Amino acid sequence: MSLETNIHKRIFAIKEENEFNELALELFQYQLKHCAVYREYCTLIKCNVEKIHSYVDIPFLPIELFKTHQILSDEKQAQLVFESSGTTGSINAKHYIADETLYKESFIQSFINAYGSLDEWHILALLPSYVEKGNASLVYMCKELMNLTKSELSQFYLHDMASLASTLKDLNEANNRKTLLIGVSYALLDFAENFPQSLENITIMETGGMKGRRKELTKKELHDTLKAAFHVSQIHSEYGMTELLSQAYSDGAGIYTPPAWMKIIVTDIYDPFEKNESLSTGRMNIIDLANIYSCSFIGSSDMGKSYSDGRFEIIGRIDSATLRGCNLMIE
Repeated sequence: MSLETNIHKRIFAIKEENEFNELALELFQYQLKHCAVYREYCTLIKCNVEKIHSYVDIPFLPIELFKTHQILSDEKQAQLVFESSGTTGSINAKHYIADETLYKESFIQSFINAYGSLDEWHILALLPSYVEKGNASLVYMCKELMNLTKSELSQFYLHDMASLASTLKDLNEANNRKTLLIGVSYALLDFAENFPQSLENITIMETGGMKGRRKELTKKELHDTLKAAFHVSQIHSEYGMTELLSQAYSDGAGIYTPPAWMKIIVTDIYDPFEKNESLSTGRMNIIDLANIYSCSFIGSSDMGKSYSDGRFEIIGRIDSATLRGCNLMIE
């Protein structure tokens, strides 16, 4: 059994902190050897590999490099390529997926861990710009989850919001099976303005993203608006991105719970190499062990807060793309 196959089997069986640490260290060595971009970055920041004994000490690759480099194991070919949505004129990130089955297992288990068996759900998705774009990981994920619900009512909605409103009304009244409405923020706000109704039996989940289509709102402002329009007590959230194979979910208040194979490490906003165990708010660095064939250690552009139990929340975005360490390779 190859090292990466062995790691694949162990990722989704993690129970203890020491298991996570052991796998993270093995993946660090594997990616240092087989991912040229990550190896070059670690060389440029003068990483002393011999001193890496814990996952918290592993260097995080700046997420901006997914826009400028192909980050993929030299042993693999891409089976899928996902591209971030971005805004007009922006350079979009690309994630080269070497193992489609690994990606499926990751997002399916992430969902089941948070919400239970998929055959208990209808899933309705309001992701118009993502569907039209055609190569979004969020659309791929939702399509696969819909298929596993085995429900004829699970489907995407583009611009026919009247039909969506009618279907949700019927499902809310019947209340004989759990229903999830997952949508990008700007589309959910459009829907709330045009079709407000009581959906107290529906789980409403936002995935973030105004994409330049509406005024940016804080998470609280967004949730308060949606709660008022649909008469629900909580708005759920999904935290995922093109560069990750795993997702974290929040069942309210924007506090996310990651799966066992994903961790958030907070570092100083301006200096990603400044690690302080007492620091709970700062730049979010993500360890996603499911990213076997790209990079599992990513320094995001999100500012967040981490909690001692592993949960986290998003506070905002870090605008500068030239944080110390990132510009080493962009230049």
